[in-house]
Amino acid sequence: MSTSSGPSAPLHRAPLHGTMLLVDDDEVFRERLARALRDRGLEVWTAAGPEAALSLVDREAPEHALVDLRMPGGSGLDLVPTLLAREPHMRVVVLTGYGSIATALEAVRRGALHYLTKPADADEVLAAFARGPDAPFATATDVSTPSLSRVEWEHIQRVLTDCDGNVSEAARRLGLHRRSLQRKLAKYPVAR
Repeated sequence: MSTSSGPSAPLHRAPLHGTMLLVDDDEVFRERLARALRDRGLEVWTAAGPEAALSLVDREAPEHALVDLRMPGGSGLDLVPTLLAREPHMRVVVLTGYGSIATALEAVRRGALHYLTKPADADEVLAAFARGPDAPFATATDVSTPSLSRVEWEHIQRVLTDCDGNVSEAARRLGLHRRSLQRKLAKYPVAR
């Protein structure tokens, strides 16, 4: 049995085991990530928002929580201290598509262990939990500024979510013609 300690070795040394709560309003992302985490040995419960998350915490008492920053029905930043008040030994990582150093530091101030920007895969999530509370946190390389195209895409998605998927209403709020919005939505998400 050989062990690798070179640069290609993963950030986490031992696999993370136990239970995790995954809170994200993006159903496709949430379920895909949950499946990947289950494949890596975790028992995962999912919630689309703060209310469902708190219900699961009261019922299941997970050891870890991955919480999206922006969700309809409440902020992930507000959810962090509430989760920790109910389950003080829980380890929380905040996940968002809207990364900034100020938000990252606020997440830690409120009790989060670390902060990840989307898109994050299962290995990055496990590495964030495995790093421990004394590991360096936010540096310029940890939190990058998204491109203008990416910010536009994320803003459109947020407005569309606020409009419950109604393209006509989202186009009105964005000041776009409906067809222009449909063309933008037909494109794949832009890279960071």
